[in-house]
Amino acid sequence: MDARAPITILLTRFEDLIAAGLESLIGADPNLRIVAADVAADRLPAAIGLHQPRVAIVNLAALLTPSDIRTLHVAQPTTQLVVLANSPTPAESNQMLALGATACLGRDVESRDVLNTIHLASRGLHVLPRGASAIAGHDVLTAREADVLGLLQLGRSNGEIAQELSVSVETVRTHARSVFRKLGVRSRRELSTLSS
Repeated sequence: MDARAPITILLTRFEDLIAAGLESLIGADPNLRIVAADVAADRLPAAIGLHQPRVAIVNLAALLTPSDIRTLHVAQPTTQLVVLANSPTPAESNQMLALGATACLGRDVESRDVLNTIHLASRGLHVLPRGASAIAGHDVLTAREADVLGLLQLGRSNGEIAQELSVSVETVRTHARSVFRKLGVRSRRELSTLSS
């Protein structure tokens, strides 16, 4: 890949004002090029597959569940995912990184921080909002825990999760307890507040 080639960007669907701001900001940087914009959440996997952007800026509010980040990351591991969320807590930011995002930013971030994040993320460097610190390596969700998290967030019972993942109910309980501990929640109810 030519080091001077612009970083290709895909933008998911955002509210008009945010979309216009992102497009203007990215368009003003000669090292960045938007290859697709206003991509609906249900079209995101296909659009990333088609355009192969180095960075996709994802509107967390447009996704069904945060576990959609994991699905995107697994399907397109070479595209770095930058998640924009409404004032994400440190736990929510770390959850996004654990699910496969490269960066997680609040919507109140400054323009220069968005540009810096895009450039850093294009190199695979992780970025969190100001004031958030990355969880220790042992606190990152495993792939199986991320699978369980996604199904928990869809409201599946332990039995349904066990059947879908071809594991025992006790294994699901063990993974669920680990997910709760790593995300700093005590119950499914608290977990649901992280994804809303």
